[in-house]
Amino acid sequence: MTSFDTSPQLNVWRALLALAVVFVMLTTTGWTALRNHRDATPLQVSLTAWEHGRIAGHELPDPDSSPDLLARFFTSLTPHQRSTLARRYPLAVGNMNGAPAELRYRANRIALGQARKAELKRMHDSRLTPAGQREAGRRMQRFESMMGTDRHILAFDPEGSGRAAEVFGDLTEADRVSVVVPGVDTDLLTFQRTSRRYSAPVGMAQSLYAAERAASPSTRTAVIAWADYTAPDGLGIDSATAMRAKDGAVRLNALMRGLPGSSPVSLFCHSYGSVVCGLAAPVLPGRVADIAVAGSPGMRVATAAQLRTSAQVWAMRDADDWIQDVPYLEVGGLGHGEDPVATVFGARVLSARDAKGHSGYFEPGTESVLNFAEIGVGAYSSVHCADDTEACRAGLSDSVSAGRA
Repeated sequence: MTSFDTSPQLNVWRALLALAVVFVMLTTTGWTALRNHRDATPLQVSLTAWEHGRIAGHELPDPDSSPDLLARFFTSLTPHQRSTLARRYPLAVGNMNGAPAELRYRANRIALGQARKAELKRMHDSRLTPAGQREAGRRMQRFESMMGTDRHILAFDPEGSGRAAEVFGDLTEADRVSVVVPGVDTDLLTFQRTSRRYSAPVGMAQSLYAAERAASPSTRTAVIAWADYTAPDGLGIDSATAMRAKDGAVRLNALMRGLPGSSPVSLFCHSYGSVVCGLAAPVLPGRVADIAVAGSPGMRVATAAQLRTSAQVWAMRDADDWIQDVPYLEVGGLGHGEDPVATVFGARVLSARDAKGHSGYFEPGTESVLNFAEIGVGAYSSVHCADDTEACRAGLSDSVSAGRA
């Protein structure tokens, strides 16, 4: 009889070998197979239905077509046909860069109503834990509030923690467009807050929009609260790497290329959102005039010149912001590079006087949000530089659309 070594050490090695084999299988074919067998998300279902749909006897264009092609397609339709598509494929149309903004608002209102009904059912699903039912209730209430006729939801995806974008002002007629790109812990439940209102994307955008209108009443502005990427959850490995930011950069670039008109765009990127903006910078369209970061952990480059963008690069940090204690380096994919407010980085450094720590840059009345507003309307000569110098304004002239009333 053959004897077998059953020592504990050998058993450990066998277990490790088995885990290694499983890991290899998952990272080659097995993981793909598992992923492909997951239930399709509501957005995927809507996009698949669109791909097989028709209007007036004609096939619908590929939803991944360029925004210009999709814009021409929607322009060719009658108002009734556009409304029909929004009703049939609300999530597809509501998230389609190139579709008219007003049609996306309408489609997302329908999609939010459907998502609200789904969460209402989950609230009473006995298979869920009490905590799960409470979360369903919070999501249901959030969706209900976002369905208001005064809300202009430009993007909405209920899957997982969710994504959304909301517009303040007239996006189609705006002389200047501003986009707020938030950082960690951003999802549908934190998209807006009652307490700490101005630390959430909606509150940030509302504060900036009000400040821009006060700074230049004659300038037609629009501000987008853009939480349409999957942000890191807390200060863990995701926030220390660029994994989430890479996908966010792709989505941000798609938004830029799908915006109506040709008016200048300013990006206001907070915390981890500045990592997203840094990765997106080299491929953003030329209409992006400004990239301004606040409380940044870095932009994945050593200097502003390495962003390879024609946009003006601005940076600010409050004296009490804890982010200054984060090591500004990148080693083996961990960390996000040089400090954007450091002299060696080469950004135009703005004052953040009166900002309320890391999450208070958009608090009304602070010099930080006032600086953002002046940039947003193109009034570069009115910004306040850090350390009361004029260095951040050097070589700049005001935009022609930045007139005063």
